[in-house]
Amino acid sequence: MNDDNSLPQEVITTDQPAPAQDIGMDVQQSEQKELTAEQKKLLVIGIIVVLLIVLLVGASIYYLLQPSTDTERIRNIFIIFMALASVLVGLTFVVLMVQLARFINLLNNEVQPILESTDETVSNLRGTTEFLSDNLVKPVIKMNEYLSGILQLFQTIGLARKTPKSKTNKGE
Repeated sequence: MNDDNSLPQEVITTDQPAPAQDIGMDVQQSEQKELTAEQKKLLVIGIIVVLLIVLLVGASIYYLLQPSTDTERIRNIFIIFMALASVLVGLTFVVLMVQLARFINLLNNEVQPILESTDETVSNLRGTTEFLSDNLVKPVIKMNEYLSGILQLFQTIGLARKTPKSKTNKGE
């Protein structure tokens, strides 16, 4: 079924180069593919590290629960685990501080100029509206006032006829 509104199903190929816009889109798509490949690589590395940590903790717990293990050794290994956890928390805070610094830099260098530009635009718009109000709207209103006053004067003197307000039916 091929309607007049449907697109043809055949593909036409030419030897002409693609437009610059299409090339830019291809580059962006390939960059996105590379990015996802890097993300997959980091994900695999992260999973391997987590599995190694889980295996080490499991093996250490198994050896610590042996009857020949004394309490001092359990305490020492627990201290080591607590030190590793505090190092991990410290690294997390460092990453948090770096991200916070990057966010503040983004606000100062990207968002603040946009806000300043917007403020300048609003100021220009305010000036334009004041200019139009002073030089266009107010004179027209003044002219209408004067014409209305002159018309009232002529109607009072009798030189002009009073125009009745017409009642029109919307249906007609």
